[in-house]
Amino acid sequence: MKKGDRFKVLYLCTGNSCRSQMAEAWTCVLKGDRVEAFSAGVAPHGIDPRAVQVMAEVGIDLSGQHSKDVDTFGAVAFDYVITLCDNAHQACPVFPAKTRVLHMGFDDPPRLAAGAQTDGEALAHYRRVRDDIRAFVEKLPEILDEQN
Repeated sequence: MKKGDRFKVLYLCTGNSCRSQMAEAWTCVLKGDRVEAFSAGVAPHGIDPRAVQVMAEVGIDLSGQHSKDVDTFGAVAFDYVITLCDNAHQACPVFPAKTRVLHMGFDDPPRLAAGAQTDGEALAHYRRVRDDIRAFVEKLPEILDEQN
């Protein structure tokens, strides 16, 4: 890449409802000058309201986002596709040879929250994953080369 070019990164999850949305948003906010971020799902099913809530707590508005199918990005030449869950990693479609596919698994907040006794307990799982994703994004794009 030429100096000043931005990496194109697609974050891929199953539903494009939570983790991939968070990763896209964090990347736009923290690394938008170096990384052009997108997100999609292999089986999109709407934005998780708790993901919207915990991102709003840190000043990031996901309320206007929608779940996107990975197939809608067929014409985009991504530098990296980063799968954020095991299902997306296993179901990841084939991308052009220049695209590097990496797996950076994060816990699934809805699954973790399923056994929560209170909304506060459920949101704690979302907050932890939100913060884990932020920590990953803060290391971009340098961490991408380390993963190859």
